Amino acid sequence: MTSTAIHGNPVTPAADSGNVRAEFDALLSGCGVYDLSSRAKITLTGSDRVRWLNGMVTNNIRDLAAGHGVYAFLLNPQGHILGDLFAYNRGDSVMVDTDQSQSQKLLATFDHYIIMDDVEVADINEKLTAIGIAGPKGREVLRAAGFDISELEPLQFLDLTWQNVAVTTVRADNPSVESYELWLSPDQAGILRDALTKAGATAVGMPALELLRIAAGIPRYGQDIRERDLPQETEQQRAVHFSKGCYIGQEIVERIRSRGNVHRKFTGFEVQGPLPALGTKIQVDARDIGEITSVASLPFAAGERAVALGYIRREIAIPGRQFQVGSTQLSIASLPFSEIFQRENL
Repeated sequence: MTSTAIHGNPVTPAADSGNVRAEFDALLSGCGVYDLSSRAKITLTGSDRVRWLNGMVTNNIRDLAAGHGVYAFLLNPQGHILGDLFAYNRGDSVMVDTDQSQSQKLLATFDHYIIMDDVEVADINEKLTAIGIAGPKGREVLRAAGFDISELEPLQFLDLTWQNVAVTTVRADNPSVESYELWLSPDQAGILRDALTKAGATAVGMPALELLRIAAGIPRYGQDIRERDLPQETEQQRAVHFSKGCYIGQEIVERIRSRGNVHRKFTGFEVQGPLPALGTKIQVDARDIGEITSVASLPFAAGERAVALGYIRREIAIPGRQFQVGSTQLSIASLPFSEIFQRENL
């Protein structure tokens, strides 16, 4: 949802006593089902599609096996992040999955760099949508709904037929919660969603999904990852392949790797006191040393737990180190946040 299986528009979630609390609990201890129509689907065809995309993004498309995907960044020539995406090898095509908010920029960038290459790019959102499912009982719900799924690796997918409907089942790559995406025709999505609910899944909305994203420490492009950021600052090592060869921005990424780390890093914060506003600067001696990019108040039976995501100077990024921002105390925390996904603590 990032990204990883958890996607959507940026919000600032806080716990309440209603549906969000119950939905968040379902994602942690049961199974939640949710709409992923906010994700854009783009197909690449043509004989040069693999070579060309491999030269565009930070991860290894050249050696990507059929039936598998990778997470990657699209950079500008200065090494800054233009967007993030998942690329899946579908055999006769490559499918790119990204957030709808990024799709037009990615499509324009792709078009700019296709010169003499045999590559055709098509936006297929009208033909394909997605439903997400997450939680420790997700596989159990899928089986109860009639999906005979094998043991899939993260970002591996399987094409199958469910009640005469073509569905692609994708194992998402959220390491904290087992989750899946189901790709299918938009006119069949309601039927499948109802079947999953009848099989035991709880319908989940965007506020609860945002709580899960933040609890898992997954950055979102446009909020936690911006165009001014460099790949190594985001701590998303899974997005970068350092020996794949040339791609746009590769020279900057390699220079950073060979000469030493960047100055900032993406991290978590435990929060005591009022939740800080998005964009809040962390200062020491009137000097900016970090900023807050996402905040959440996570609801548990024992009480709410306030957390945040953001950036901090790398040399002071010591877990447990505390900073005061107004009446709020921030403590640096490793990601994902500890104990949240241990069921005995729910």
